[in-house]
Amino acid sequence: MKNVREFIWPVIGLLAVVVSGWLLYRELRGMSLDDVWDSLTAVPAHRYALAALSTLVAYAALAWYDRIALLHLGVRHISWLFVSITSFTTYALSHNIGASVFSGAVVRYRAYTSKGLGAPQIAVLVALCSFTFGLGTILLGGIALVVDPTLLHRLEELLPSVLTNPATARIVGILLLGFVALYVVGSILHLPPLVVRKAKLEYPRPAVMVRQLIAAPLELLGAAGIIYFVLPAHLEPSFIIVLAVFLASFSAALVSHAPGGLGVFELVFLTAMPDIPKADVLAALIIFRLFYLLIPFGLSLVVVLMFERARLAQAWRGRVVAPDGSVPPPPLSSSDQ
Repeated sequence: MKNVREFIWPVIGLLAVVVSGWLLYRELRGMSLDDVWDSLTAVPAHRYALAALSTLVAYAALAWYDRIALLHLGVRHISWLFVSITSFTTYALSHNIGASVFSGAVVRYRAYTSKGLGAPQIAVLVALCSFTFGLGTILLGGIALVVDPTLLHRLEELLPSVLTNPATARIVGILLLGFVALYVVGSILHLPPLVVRKAKLEYPRPAVMVRQLIAAPLELLGAAGIIYFVLPAHLEPSFIIVLAVFLASFSAALVSHAPGGLGVFELVFLTAMPDIPKADVLAALIIFRLFYLLIPFGLSLVVVLMFERARLAQAWRGRVVAPDGSVPPPPLSSSDQ
């Protein structure tokens, strides 16, 4: 059954890409490449700079995820630089390849075992980083729905009408914030761990929990800011609308298991932004993919190649140099002949 599940999720992801790609084609078939190019060139240089700064904020917060998890594990000997590079490489790869295919656990395992961490510790680190991201999504999603419960109207083509009702949306927002509140109380009061099947979730110390509640929203705010800053200044909606649509689009992309959320992310975002010309929205999404996904992906490949090259060189030196530091003799010395 485990092998079947590992096979099914990539298939589901590819199907999501195909279906969303077909729906996107229907949505954008009247648009020309010139329209998109005009939208891209219409973005002022300082708005591109703000989008780049938002990207740096997002990836700095992602590096904080790893640092928070290491703090929870009591690991303090790994430098910020190493943690930041590992986190950047992990997320740059997993965002593009897809969480179901390449969750980032492999990169973290290769990196952190070189610093003395064991497999159980790395498993906790991966789980806590994933939970931190989910916590930030729940927190910001709850705030957005409580502040503006009409936001789900933008997804009425994709969601049942009962969910797009403002009263229901506000209740959902309150429930989401209630979950975060329970997590905070559990951490402060040191409640017993939650047990779900074979998994055990232990509440972190309050110092760790507070950091989670800062880092996760900061990463999502930075990622949403990339799109916000490159939308037309005279047409852009409020930031909370862009944030809410981003959370819905990014969550749908993750659930779909599509590699990089390709097609799914764009389809949900375009559907939820009918008040802005499609060419402008598509241009903003292209810039988001370039800044948040493609450029980091290219850089991460370089980092992986350099790291593996260094590990290979180290392993080779270990084979050549004897334990006492001397170079071992050749297989046949003169005395053996």
